[in-house]
Amino acid sequence: MKISIVIPAHNEEKYIGRCLTSINDQIAPNDLQVETIVVLNRCTDKTEEIAKLHGATIVSNDSKNLSEIRNTGVAHTKTEWVITIDADSWMSKGVLAEIYKHSKLPNSLGGGIKIVPERLSPGIAVGYGMMLVPAFFLGLSFGMYWFKRSDFDAIGGFDEKLHIAEDVDFLRRLKSHGRKSGRRHTTISVESVTTSCRKFDEFGDWHFVRIFGNPLRVKRAMLGGERKYLDKYWYNVKR
Repeated sequence: MKISIVIPAHNEEKYIGRCLTSINDQIAPNDLQVETIVVLNRCTDKTEEIAKLHGATIVSNDSKNLSEIRNTGVAHTKTEWVITIDADSWMSKGVLAEIYKHSKLPNSLGGGIKIVPERLSPGIAVGYGMMLVPAFFLGLSFGMYWFKRSDFDAIGGFDEKLHIAEDVDFLRRLKSHGRKSGRRHTTISVESVTTSCRKFDEFGDWHFVRIFGNPLRVKRAMLGGERKYLDKYWYNVKR
């Protein structure tokens, strides 16, 4: 089995080494071949150098649109299965083995995984709860996805009209597409992906509560409005 891992990266020299090391250190079946693709986005630091040292393939996309950046990475894959993960996140050692196992099932569509923050506080816990509770009832997840390239192409990839929440929208459409052929989405819970708390470090531990407490502004930002807001909280976050 061959699988590609796509990682968007904007000035990620502080984090991407840990992400790539977690991929290279996976306890995975011997017949699993892994290609890692790092999508450089307006990088002015050592992200490219670090990625190459870890054996990653390098492509570029300089837009301020995560959907376009992710789509660029997936467009360069040549494998049946694809994973997307953020550069400031890292996998527990059995993630690829779990994906390998689930991908062998006849009704496998792909899916997500349990996401945990690198540290917890009351504000962080409440913020994650605001996302996880509705995601649970809707059967969605966020942070890392695995899917077939053919299904990605069938649903048109990540929606480039969306500037944030593109990943949750993608999984919603993937699930709908899978139901037509009787295939099921799976959220892996026995392994996990840990994500950095750099946004909380910069904006405070109640950051998610403030952001998602104004859903109308978030919706405008999703569609490309509120450019300064998007840049501040998503595209120009301190690295």
